[in-house]
Amino acid sequence: MIPDLEEYKWIVPDFIWELDELVDFEKLLKALPDADDLAKLLPDFDKIGESLASLKGFLSPGSPGETAFRATDQGYDNDKQFKKVSDKEKIDQLQEELLRTQLKYQRMLERLEKENKELRKLVLQRDDKGIHQRKLKKSLIDMYSEVLDILSDYDASYNTQDHLPRVVVVGDQSAGKTSVLEMIAQARIFPRGSGEMMTRSPVKVTLSEGPHHVALFKDSSREFDLTKEEDLAALRNEIEIRMRNSVKEGCTVSTETISLSVKGPGLQRMVLVDLPGVISTVTSGMAPDTKETIFSISKAYMQNPNAIILCIQDGSVDAERSIVTDLVSQMDPQGKRTIFVLTKVDLAEKNVASPNRIQQIIEGKLFPMKALGYFAVVTGKGNSSESIESIKEYEEEFFQNSKLLKTSMLKAHQVTTKNLSLAVSDCFWKMVRESVEQQADAFKATRFNLETEWKNNYPRLRELDRNELFEKAKNEILDEVISLTQVTPKHWEEMLEKTLWERVSTHVIENIYLPAAQTANSGTFNTTVDIKLKQWTDKQLPNKAVEVAWETLQEEFSRFMTEKKGKEHDDIFDKLKQAVKEETIKRHKWNERAEDSLRVIQHNALEDRSISDKQQWDAAIHFMEETLQSRLKDTESVIEDMVGPNWKKRWLYWVGRTKEQNIRNETKNELEKLIKCSEDHPAYLANDEVTTVRKNLEARGVAVDPCLIKDTWHQIYRRYFLKSALNHCNLCRRGFYYYQRHFVDSELECNDIVLFWRIQRMLAITANTLRQQLTNTEVRRLEKNVKEVLEDFAEDNEKKVMLLTGKRVQLAEDLKKVREIQEKLEAFIEALHQEK
Repeated sequence: MIPDLEEYKWIVPDFIWELDELVDFEKLLKALPDADDLAKLLPDFDKIGESLASLKGFLSPGSPGETAFRATDQGYDNDKQFKKVSDKEKIDQLQEELLRTQLKYQRMLERLEKENKELRKLVLQRDDKGIHQRKLKKSLIDMYSEVLDILSDYDASYNTQDHLPRVVVVGDQSAGKTSVLEMIAQARIFPRGSGEMMTRSPVKVTLSEGPHHVALFKDSSREFDLTKEEDLAALRNEIEIRMRNSVKEGCTVSTETISLSVKGPGLQRMVLVDLPGVISTVTSGMAPDTKETIFSISKAYMQNPNAIILCIQDGSVDAERSIVTDLVSQMDPQGKRTIFVLTKVDLAEKNVASPNRIQQIIEGKLFPMKALGYFAVVTGKGNSSESIESIKEYEEEFFQNSKLLKTSMLKAHQVTTKNLSLAVSDCFWKMVRESVEQQADAFKATRFNLETEWKNNYPRLRELDRNELFEKAKNEILDEVISLTQVTPKHWEEMLEKTLWERVSTHVIENIYLPAAQTANSGTFNTTVDIKLKQWTDKQLPNKAVEVAWETLQEEFSRFMTEKKGKEHDDIFDKLKQAVKEETIKRHKWNERAEDSLRVIQHNALEDRSISDKQQWDAAIHFMEETLQSRLKDTESVIEDMVGPNWKKRWLYWVGRTKEQNIRNETKNELEKLIKCSEDHPAYLANDEVTTVRKNLEARGVAVDPCLIKDTWHQIYRRYFLKSALNHCNLCRRGFYYYQRHFVDSELECNDIVLFWRIQRMLAITANTLRQQLTNTEVRRLEKNVKEVLEDFAEDNEKKVMLLTGKRVQLAEDLKKVREIQEKLEAFIEALHQEK
């Protein structure tokens, strides 16, 4: 009966084992008295042996009937005192004496167990402190629970892969499943509600021995002290929050498993899964498919051929109303792995007219359900504030006085949650030992198949699972962001200047240059230009420049992210990179103060009219010519679309003009005559001129609308103006000398060249300023945003599953899981053999 203490030799300090080197034991032996002298001092072991033998014979195991006869043998010596007593009274007295004897020795056993529990607690506490800094091995049940946790992620359906044993707790709603589980765990750990569905998802509870009564979740390091009421309340609240969070919108229950470990002195080692209670009707507030979902969850767990089914039946209601018994009978018709538990027996005994009915339920005769064992328990008086100790006392007191035991309807080993816990634990470990090696072999075969598939499909690639692929992609993306800092300042400025001019050129030509060019003299031209430039700078230009800078940064960032890296490019990351790029761009905001500083810089640049050398003058002329030629080309294209193909194209490509194009062509010819007659004609046609053109066309048989005349005039005059401006540019090539003399004594005026120089200089200064903001601030901020996005994605498993997909990823994931499961199963089997 003494436990094997070989594992605890290290508790004894090392110097004890070295005493033979320090002490001369031969001298000590000579100094000790002889054996005869010692024998006189020792007690009489023969008498003690006889007493122990008689006590052993009295306590030897046997059937309840044998115990009863043994306990009542002493009563037959006094038969003469009961000669006048009827046989019935004798039987009652004998049964009461039998119960008293059983209770007497039950208390002795409980006292011994309590002492043993305290001793084990002390040993575990010393282990927990880590004497000699020795690292203790993980407990057997914790190793097994880890395997189940990995399996729940790998194969959530529990169909073929996961046939490892666990205790599945099933029952009708409010049958007392949770209360039974709490009595086994010796703590009120689950949320409670009167008649309300509280268990909304499977809860896996791993019970194991430990020095302190604590609970903790699989994914959390926080320990809840189950001896403190505030920690118990926090644990119940956390379980309820996790359950509600696991339930998807529009549903009532969830298939997601909550994993919880409970440790404490005297707890039986096993893994239990508490399932949502089976319901017969969907009530208001529940999803329509709640009943079917609960059935499918229960079946998924129970159809595991090695799962132990703990079927909970409410004893206070009619057995015919039970739904779960039929479900259990379908899953385990022979009852080879089912343990039946009748709860609320106190209420049943009080309310049921015939006690034999309870016996029939316990023995499984009332309905066709077979089981390994049948138990009756009491889990309290229905008060949620009761402690586990008070419930135990109430349960013990009830069965002491219960007719069910007195009339032998129930046997002593069939009652109390303590006996139930022992029986379930024994059954659990028996099933584990019988099935775990077979499961390990199955996973070994699966691993071989997966490895073979990988070698055949991806012989030159490492087996990277989804998390490892994400880390690799993360490093690539961060390297690509760093590449933005390697872009040369010249490249940034060229891109910024070009893009900005493309955005603002239309405004400059249409709203500033053309209106100012229609003025009569240079003074009016400069005044108009200054006013319009000031308005533009104050309202639109800085904002437009920042937009251009942000778009340029986006383009370069996108180019680096999407650019293929030749043979090293892995297209499995494309979807992830695209998502990171889009999310980063969405989050990034340009510095708000940039516009204010940029407005001042642009305003100062546009106010400067001093061209310092001939090179700048020629550059401004070139810039103006390029701009005007581009506009002239666009205008020519518009006129060609209006009037149709010319005679050359009509003959070469055999195409003709439409009726409207003929009218437009006639109108164009008439308007060109008007411009030739008046080269200084203003930009707009007078009404009498419109009438004259219309009458001239009508005289030639062409009916035309005044609006069409004005529309055609706009393009014809624009072409004439742009050609005149280009000729003026050519004349101004030699005008730098007159510019330096402020055009004194010269008929040549080149104010438009100065305007384009001011615009060109503003573009260069703006591009330089934006480039500095990009390289000094915005690229670093963008990199920070990329890191934040990657960190968020790293924590979002659903996002990773969505962005890293394909056969290669799934195969690597399966390989990793199967390897991990196989290794942990092998370690568990080795530890199981060692314990054996």
